[in-house]
Amino acid sequence: MEDLIRDGGFIAYIALFLYSFGGGFVGLVIAGVLSYAGDLNIFLSMIIAGTSNFIGDQFLFYMARTNKTYANDVMKKYGRKVALAHVLMRRYGSSVVFIQKYIYGIKTLIPLAMGLTKYSFKKFTIYNGFAAIVWAIVVGYASYMMGEVVLTYFDEYKYYAVAFILAIILGVGYYFRKI
Repeated sequence: MEDLIRDGGFIAYIALFLYSFGGGFVGLVIAGVLSYAGDLNIFLSMIIAGTSNFIGDQFLFYMARTNKTYANDVMKKYGRKVALAHVLMRRYGSSVVFIQKYIYGIKTLIPLAMGLTKYSFKKFTIYNGFAAIVWAIVVGYASYMMGEVVLTYFDEYKYYAVAFILAIILGVGYYFRKI
């Protein structure tokens, strides 16, 4: 534990937990690459990100269920994305809980929208738990494997490589926000 705190890994895991509460894709990708580099532990990163992602979605669902006025006010700001969330819910039913983990821009809206409906809290919890586990494993493992490619080409500049990947992901996210 002392090595973890001294090397800054403890702070990285706390940041990953906080970031994953509201989404976490970019944080888990960076943690995967840094895990391949030996700076973090990929299994611990996946557990932390998956747990936080699960808790965050549960919080959003519960908040919408118990405070419908606030949830409706939040969702009014995102007209087209809310419409997309409703289309996905109608088309895919419960599997939208899995799908939403991978779609940037509506990840936080699906739990809110489902919380406003009569969807079962217990059913949402079960699907959300499985979805968070699958999401953490898929994204964590893929980013860990991506670390091999990144570090092969950017070995002595690994932190620049992580910053470059982050810039690409944020750029793509910005592009999708504007659509």
